[in-house]
Amino acid sequence: MNHTNPTPFRFAPLRRASFRLSVTQAGQLPPDDGAEVAIAGRSNVGKSSTLNMLTERRALARVSRTPGRTQAINVFDLDPGQRLIDLPGYGYAKVPEALRRSWGPLLEQYLRRRSSLRALILVMDIRHPYGPHDADLIGFAAGCGRPVHVLLNKADKLSRGAALQEMARLRRMPELQGVAMQLFSAQTGQGLDELHQLIAGWLAPGEQKETPTSAGVNNEPSKGGEDS
Repeated sequence: MNHTNPTPFRFAPLRRASFRLSVTQAGQLPPDDGAEVAIAGRSNVGKSSTLNMLTERRALARVSRTPGRTQAINVFDLDPGQRLIDLPGYGYAKVPEALRRSWGPLLEQYLRRRSSLRALILVMDIRHPYGPHDADLIGFAAGCGRPVHVLLNKADKLSRGAALQEMARLRRMPELQGVAMQLFSAQTGQGLDELHQLIAGWLAPGEQKETPTSAGVNNEPSKGGEDS
């Protein structure tokens, strides 16, 4: 009997992502209509690599050896009325203090007032997850009624068992109760099907369809990214 791998689910508009603009003030954002998903994370957790893997565009978001390079809100258009938002990386000490102070009001206004924002994807390095800045962002987003989905990136750097144990430990933390999370790797594509399915549900719920890989977002990683 032949066993074939299920066809991976891909939300096609992500492949059509194109850079629109960078903004440093809330008033510069596009009109607040349609639907958008934002991606946030500490500096050096692989946020730019995650964007590139997600859109299958190797250079959509520039990957820098210098953490904290994303210093504005970057807007990417998908299909009409759909956007992907890259929020500034935070927590890197070498970013000038004046610039760090300017991010706070900008992110606060964005998370509090943006009616088209459907969800916030928070990228963490599974080897060093959940720092004080992550806690602040999750708490603030929850206070604004924003769904948060945590990507435990770089899961390929751990064994499968160790990665699952770390995710289980995080889920037991009282402050993370009810926060969705999954294992992910921007290098191998582990967890990519699940993430595409989620984004499809947020941006185009009427177009979402069931696929063999759509279940178990909060459970085990996709087989393609497991360590042997």
